[in-house]
Amino acid sequence: MQDEDSAMNRPRSGFRTALIIEDHPLFGDALAMTLQTVAGVQVVEHAEKLDAAIKMIEQGDRPDIILLDLNLPDVDGLEGLMALRQTAPDVPVVVVTSAAEPRIIRSALVAGAAGFLPKHSKRDLFRQAFETIAMGEIFVPEANLATLTERGQPSPQDDAIRRMSQLTRQQAKILEQVCEGKMNKQIAHDMDIAETTVKAHVTAIMRKLGVTSRTQAVLMAREAQTTGPLSGH
Repeated sequence: MQDEDSAMNRPRSGFRTALIIEDHPLFGDALAMTLQTVAGVQVVEHAEKLDAAIKMIEQGDRPDIILLDLNLPDVDGLEGLMALRQTAPDVPVVVVTSAAEPRIIRSALVAGAAGFLPKHSKRDLFRQAFETIAMGEIFVPEANLATLTERGQPSPQDDAIRRMSQLTRQQAKILEQVCEGKMNKQIAHDMDIAETTVKAHVTAIMRKLGVTSRTQAVLMAREAQTTGPLSGH
């Protein structure tokens, strides 16, 4: 009997806890109910801003899965997704947004999203998504996948996004300051770390981005952000 009870309480998707990052409370509440109903998620946390979500994760409140809206009050587009992938690389992130253009979907997947769901999706599609992601696969609705396949090869922006998504959270912060024109000494002072540490990070950043100069690194960072509605804040 105890085994039956434990089986009944086990999440159907394999995900027990979820974090929803969404600045519209009504949609967030509806999404939470959907996850609990169709995916068996037991605990759902909410954050209306990316910064609040990252603080929750860094303080040890790490969920089994994250659902992210691309447009938030403190960040817009792929910057939020990349920041989450850098903060919690082992936690799958599902993009749930009203924008479903092929370019946006492709860019989100390149940046490391575990799945993509339009906000208007029916409950059964959420169930399919969670079951697919629980098996370690990437989920995109069939209608959107067909359109993606027709769109050919990845763009230069996709390549820039893919390379940028390989950076750690610390490296991303340093690159942001490099983009502001700051030199290693000033970055070290601002971040309260050794200048040699900054230098080592800059070297690692250029290696991951496949560039040989700070200028090229800045250009690639800007390339990753020049994706129309997905651009930064």
